[in-house]
Amino acid sequence: MWEPLYFLLGKWEGIGSGQPGSGQYIRSYELILNDRFIYGRNKSTYPPQDNNPEGEVHEDWGFISYDKGRKTFVYRQFHVEGFVNQYVMEYLAPDGKEIVFVSESIENIPAGWRAKESYQVISSDEFIETFELAEPGKDFQVYTQCHLRKVT
Repeated sequence: MWEPLYFLLGKWEGIGSGQPGSGQYIRSYELILNDRFIYGRNKSTYPPQDNNPEGEVHEDWGFISYDKGRKTFVYRQFHVEGFVNQYVMEYLAPDGKEIVFVSESIENIPAGWRAKESYQVISSDEFIETFELAEPGKDFQVYTQCHLRKVT
């Protein structure tokens, strides 16, 4: 069941940039509860910089499950800012090198906002994640993009 997402398991570090500026990323993903869920933790640290003078530390926890009824993966992400994003896997490339999750719902944000998480798998030890947001009635715009490498 976990084959398309198995590459995520482990600890990751990397760099990224976007609307909050340039920063450092630390991630971990592990199978939990009898291997029924993938649990992920993210901490992104953006030091003070011109476009973000106070800097920022973002954290989120996520849980990926497999919905047998819909035959797809669902990703629930809980953000330190109070947002809760529920994504469904929209696309899995035949070679497994691209995975796209699109939000079904987002809590604690005005109605109509959408989010997208895309993973470009470079190798079993490297991937690029792109996080995009769309205001109501508008197209997705990149909010952040990071390049992660597996450390364990």
